[in-house]
Amino acid sequence: MDTTPIRVFVDADACPVKPEIYRVAERHRTKVIVVSNSVMAIPPAPWIERVIVSDKPDAADDWIVEHATRGDIIVTADIPLAARGVKAGAEVIGPTGRVFTEASIGDTLATRNLMDDLRSSGMITGGPKPFTQKDRSAFLSALDLAIVRLKRAGFS
Repeated sequence: MDTTPIRVFVDADACPVKPEIYRVAERHRTKVIVVSNSVMAIPPAPWIERVIVSDKPDAADDWIVEHATRGDIIVTADIPLAARGVKAGAEVIGPTGRVFTEASIGDTLATRNLMDDLRSSGMITGGPKPFTQKDRSAFLSALDLAIVRLKRAGFS
C-alpha cells in the first residue's frame, strides 16, 4: 500500500473552480498547490500552497508536470497540459468535470489541434461554451471521486 499523500495541482490562472477545489480538499484533508503566473488570493490555510512561476509561456504547465506524479490530481482546462499530466501518471480533471485518461487524451489532443489549425487559418469556429452550474457540479463530483479512488488505492 502506498502512503504517498495526494496533492491537487491547480493550473490556476484561468481556473473557475478554485473555491470548489478548496472545499473538497479541506473535507478530504488533501494538499492543494495553486500554480500561477501572477499573485492571486488564496485562503489562509496550511494545506494550500501558492507557487508563482515566471510569465514565460507554459511556465505553470512545466512546473506542474515536473512535480506531479502518480497519486496526484491536476486540474486544468489546458489540453496539452492534460496530455502531459496523464503521461506523468497523474489523474487529470477539467473544470467541467471531464476526466482525461490515457484512452481519451489522444483524441482530445487531436481535436484541440485541429480546432487550433482551423482558427489559425481564419475559419470561425466559435468559442467555448459558457461555464454553467451543471459544469461546476460535475467537477465537484469528479474531484471527489478521484480523491476517494486514490485513497482506496492506498494514497493518503
